[in-house]
Amino acid sequence: MADLESVRIGTCGWTDPTLIKAGTFYPAGANTAEERLRYYASQFPIVEVDATYYALPREEQAGLWVERTPPDFVFNVKAYSLLTQHPTMAKTIPVDLRESILPEHRDKQRLYPKHLAAEAVEEIWDRFAEALLPLDSAGKLGAVLLQFPEWHVPSRANREYLQLAREKLADYRLCVEFRNRTWLATEKDRDRTLGFLREHELALVCVDMPQGFRSSMPPVAEVTNPALSVVRFHGRDPKAWEKKTVSERFRYRYEVDELREWVPKVEHLAEGAREVHALMNNCYSDYATTNARQLMDLLNSADVPVVPPQG
Repeated sequence: MADLESVRIGTCGWTDPTLIKAGTFYPAGANTAEERLRYYASQFPIVEVDATYYALPREEQAGLWVERTPPDFVFNVKAYSLLTQHPTMAKTIPVDLRESILPEHRDKQRLYPKHLAAEAVEEIWDRFAEALLPLDSAGKLGAVLLQFPEWHVPSRANREYLQLAREKLADYRLCVEFRNRTWLATEKDRDRTLGFLREHELALVCVDMPQGFRSSMPPVAEVTNPALSVVRFHGRDPKAWEKKTVSERFRYRYEVDELREWVPKVEHLAEGAREVHALMNNCYSDYATTNARQLMDLLNSADVPVVPPQG
């Protein structure tokens, strides 16, 4: 069995407008970002920061996160979109690096790494890593999430890119979420992918998500890094998954029996990894916070070692 209290449960964010509007999670008077983070951290031992996908994080902001949370609280941080080969809004490129956008691409609203000079991309890697130093120094950086797009298929070039990411963020734990089913489509694909991740100490992000799409990953629960395993819950509504806006895609409230399916899987992960992070990404209204509490109760009832909130 894993070490005592090895499973951390939380949600992918704490500032979603629909959560605030619901009025069922935050107490009256928790009206600022600081007050909401302090309250959230009294209810759960981990949170995933998704804002860092849309813009590079700032070291000063990370320092405030450290100050506003208990000593044992942990942040997982989603990598900036440019670093995971997603289209990135040009306006989020640091002002001093915008001259490094290649001339023929300066009128584009969305950019990819190939649209910038190589030295600018290197600098963005460095700034992302440096911004997380306050969290890391305080022992509050759980992992960096590398979530790749649907077109990130299992090719030599993409495996080399994963190795590059491992080198660029060598001081941090990394977890990888694929959005193309061919990484795990067949037993051969699965063995090759899991073997590659284990070789490079990259934690597979296990997912619960709608099935039937190119982006659909099967609900595999496998440990590829003995230090860490991660599970993310995206909901199960196939109609919602086809929507464009985030609030529509993840608008799904799990039934308790659906969460119960993951109890033996999380227990399996806890037996193979020192730490497991289970994060609800169905961030619409209070769905994620409610389901996170339900999953915590289910795991506690099954005697799976869960890190309690410090509230």
